[in-house]
Amino acid sequence: MNETSQAVKIEEISPVKKKLSFEIPWEETKIVLDDVYRKISKTAKVKGFRPGKIPRPVLEKFYKDHAEEEAITQLFNQHFWDALREHAIDPVSRPEIDQQGIETEKAFAFSATVEIEPVFDPEGYAGLGIDREEVEVTDADMEVKLKELQEMYSTMEEISEDSEVVSGNYVVIDFQGAVDGKPLKELKADDYLLEVGSNTFITGFEDQLLGMKKGEAREVAIKFPADYHHKEVAGKDAIFTVTIKNIKEKQIPEINEEFVKNFEQYSTLKELRDDIRKDIESQKQEQADGSFSMALMEKLIEKNPIVAPESLVERQILSMMEDTRWRMSMQGIDADKAAKILPQYHDLYKNDATRIVQTLLLMKRIGEKENISVSDEELNEHIKALAEKRGQSYESFLASLAKDDMMETIRAELANKKVMDFIKEKAVITMVKKESPATQEEVS
Repeated sequence: MNETSQAVKIEEISPVKKKLSFEIPWEETKIVLDDVYRKISKTAKVKGFRPGKIPRPVLEKFYKDHAEEEAITQLFNQHFWDALREHAIDPVSRPEIDQQGIETEKAFAFSATVEIEPVFDPEGYAGLGIDREEVEVTDADMEVKLKELQEMYSTMEEISEDSEVVSGNYVVIDFQGAVDGKPLKELKADDYLLEVGSNTFITGFEDQLLGMKKGEAREVAIKFPADYHHKEVAGKDAIFTVTIKNIKEKQIPEINEEFVKNFEQYSTLKELRDDIRKDIESQKQEQADGSFSMALMEKLIEKNPIVAPESLVERQILSMMEDTRWRMSMQGIDADKAAKILPQYHDLYKNDATRIVQTLLLMKRIGEKENISVSDEELNEHIKALAEKRGQSYESFLASLAKDDMMETIRAELANKKVMDFIKEKAVITMVKKESPATQEEVS
């Protein structure tokens, strides 16, 4: 048994946490501390003494804290990392160190608590029985998409001068609201386009526009809800002066051969409908694949209820928050505003982050057990494909990945995909049809 074995005591706090306790004899501690003081003496500046000639008691007076801190760092590095290697401990977190300092003539004691990946033998991943949704494009799906197209190509047409406003019309209005007889600037707008009957405005407002004609003005009385977002008018009565400047109605085109002329890539209505069906099928397939993979992992986690190290979960949460911050910036949200919002997501992401970490650990262990790996050739081919997709040369993209230390991350992602494909191939899959909303209502 070597010195490291004698000096360290390893305690398993949980399946993913170990505490390493060390007790370094005073003799060894003193040697390190003396060496630190010798080095300090060479550069220390104390009035009345030449460098290298400063007595130890004087050095201790001025440099004690610094010397002991340096000695503790050296003792930690000498013993902690050796213990990790000797006992095959691969930490996934920084050590939490506890020590009470150096005391003369006493052994120096310290502990370091680290998190590790859980050690387990994955099981139940071969022959998993699982349902998979059968992708089907229904007439209702087609109808929804065609209506969306109709809306996209609809137009606003002015109606005759003497026509009255009816529900469904679009009106261009000027309005000014007053509370307690006082006009408020936040209740004023010009050339506002409103769909009558859409319930966009406060209850009762749109109903009072019915029957009005272009150019007509009318007073509209409403009462703001008690929980209205503008506190100064919440729960109060208001009078709006509204002027109708224009009345329009939406013209929705028919889906026919004439409508197809809006698209250069289609010659017939059948071509348009076939392409829409393919798009819907592709979207549904992607959703079904995602749901299937998630269900597969949920079953695997049920069969392998491993503990996810908190440090890895926290790292995953931070990654998810960073992705959210990036998406916020793409949406034009101010950085300061995003910084205030993001902390709210931390706890919301915890369950998903835990599941992701459990999944990654399972994929890693299954890959090791089944000898599933990614060769350098496979990695390079994947990187070439990614570079081509991004419009970059292989060399420049490879250099950027190496600079950002992303090579092993990409290798791990490829390995996870191969493991998932392996599990899917071994699964016992039952195809099921997704119930339509109407069927679900009948059952309930």
